[in-house]
Amino acid sequence: MMIKLLNKPAEANEIKAMAREIGGFYIKVVVDIEKGILAAGAKMHTDEEQLLLENGSKKEYLWGGGYDLETKQITFDSIINNKPGVNSSSDIMDPLIRDKFTNIIKELLNL
Repeated sequence: MMIKLLNKPAEANEIKAMAREIGGFYIKVVVDIEKGILAAGAKMHTDEEQLLLENGSKKEYLWGGGYDLETKQITFDSIINNKPGVNSSSDIMDPLIRDKFTNIIKELLNL
């Protein structure tokens, strides 16, 4: 498992390496929408979430999803998105949070 913590745009070879964990076409990501960083490359969002927490992120700012290299689609689904009183779904429901999540992924994965 290769989890990368990104605070600057990834190189093409890093993006391919992060996708290897999920068949070479999909990258699971957890984004810290407060710090503008992300962790990617694990099979489980919880592993990426843990890395961010260990590096000073706060759980309330962490949101999970992914990026499909084949369809070029950003996804917003992760069990870590279930936040009682804030988000009652595995999908990111708040449009402002979705926008922050999307913008950080686009910037750090060079989309």
